[in-house]
Amino acid sequence: MPRSEAVAKGEIRLRFHGAAQAVTGSCFALQTSEANILVDCGLFQGSKTEKELNYRPFPFTPASVDAVLLTHAHIDHSGLLPKLAKDGFVGPIFATAATIDLCSVMLPDSGHIQEMEVEQLNRRNARRGRPMVQAIYDAEQALATLTQFRPMPFGTWAPVAKGIRARYWNAGHLLGSASIELEIDRQGVRPLRLLFSGDIGPNHKLLQSDPAAPHDLDYVVCEATYGDVDRPDASFERRLQVLRSEVQAAVKASGVLLIPSFAVERTQELLVDLVHLMKSGDIPSAPIFVDSPLATKASAVFEKHSGDIERGEELRDALRSPQVRFTESAEQSKAIARIRGFHIVMAASGMCEAGRIRHHLKDWLWREQATVLLVGFQAQGTLGRILLDGAPRVRLMGEEVQVRARIRSVDLYSGHADGPELAAWLAGRQPVSGSIFLTHGEREAIDGLRNRLIDAGMGARVVVPTLDSAFDLSAEAAHQIKHEEPVRIAADSAGRRDWHNDLSKLILDIDEAVAKAVDERARKQIIRQLRKALAPD
Repeated sequence: MPRSEAVAKGEIRLRFHGAAQAVTGSCFALQTSEANILVDCGLFQGSKTEKELNYRPFPFTPASVDAVLLTHAHIDHSGLLPKLAKDGFVGPIFATAATIDLCSVMLPDSGHIQEMEVEQLNRRNARRGRPMVQAIYDAEQALATLTQFRPMPFGTWAPVAKGIRARYWNAGHLLGSASIELEIDRQGVRPLRLLFSGDIGPNHKLLQSDPAAPHDLDYVVCEATYGDVDRPDASFERRLQVLRSEVQAAVKASGVLLIPSFAVERTQELLVDLVHLMKSGDIPSAPIFVDSPLATKASAVFEKHSGDIERGEELRDALRSPQVRFTESAEQSKAIARIRGFHIVMAASGMCEAGRIRHHLKDWLWREQATVLLVGFQAQGTLGRILLDGAPRVRLMGEEVQVRARIRSVDLYSGHADGPELAAWLAGRQPVSGSIFLTHGEREAIDGLRNRLIDAGMGARVVVPTLDSAFDLSAEAAHQIKHEEPVRIAADSAGRRDWHNDLSKLILDIDEAVAKAVDERARKQIIRQLRKALAPD
């Protein structure tokens, strides 16, 4: 699949072009002498170093890809599909019907966000005399890509490329989410069997049933997002109790409860619980603003599929509750700032990296009356992670903002299984004759899951790939091959804060040091020291 390399007859090669020791950019390439397929093609999020990968050429030729198998609609799994098509991919994209419906709103929204962000960036670049940049893709390209989607039912084998069959299993993570089982024909011997976990849902997932998958495999590629986490009590009752306590504390502050929420499923789950708590009198009745056009459209998709999910009737009731108000226009979003009295605002993005939540944070972070409730995974380098780690000041939309708001976190709404649940899921896949590849996790999480597998007697088969690493697969073992293409980013850059995070903190530290200087002489001394440090040797 790389531009300079072909696979010999009889070989099966697996490459990891994303979600390798990081949680975004999921993209796995399978290559035989007869077919090239991808499992997922997701957008990189997190630090600027990782996000810059979205703008670079793919490490393979898109036109050579025969098909894409999509595990689910989240943008870190689907978000580069329009770029793939734009760059020459013309094959089918296989996904469940619900995933296709969600992608029909999520991918155009992603294109629109990229257009808007590039427009703002180019205005700044024009003022600074810097070159203009282009969006990765636009909404129109995203819409065009939707014509390549093909529905895939759960539990049925289907050919997806020459010599390759696929079967989808419910992953319990998101509406339509799937683990993907593959059989690859080999001459004279039985087919090679692989399983890609996708994202595995936890046992306590509100709207989804428990994940299911086959056993007796040759290889498993498994996510490890929360591999080092053990949620001791993640029951529905515990989740409601924790949410009730957080809302009650926010009510006492008499301001706003800001919930940076992933627009697809996390928002809908929170609405079910918030409306339930208001109806029961456990928290005061208050306006709940869903300030995300994407969440509004996604909610319509969930309502359409409510008969296929658990507690679908409760979801329909919550979406129609008089307390819930969906905003569409920018003017409606801005009007929320004029609301007096306690209210709740849910807005994307869940990691505070884009969208309307950043405007609400700019309005409220510096006020003690505000509470920010983080309800999902916060990748390294994102504003959400920086807030979660206790930063006293942040740079937001070009300005320094003091953090006086209460920053709180609830992990009980995660769409990902925790460490014990992942280990149990992998135990259910045994026997695995080849390797277990651990992906989609930062290094601490991967190490945590690997240690659990060692304790369970499965550690000998664990492999932890790096970005763009490649393995030849036999029925017995995976053999890593030499990486012949240039490394896109250093192995220790994935899933970590980068230079841009360090620079932002340095600017804040300089501003603070200058502000605290006792007089002008002291301020000039600081500036002289900085200039000396910046002077060329």
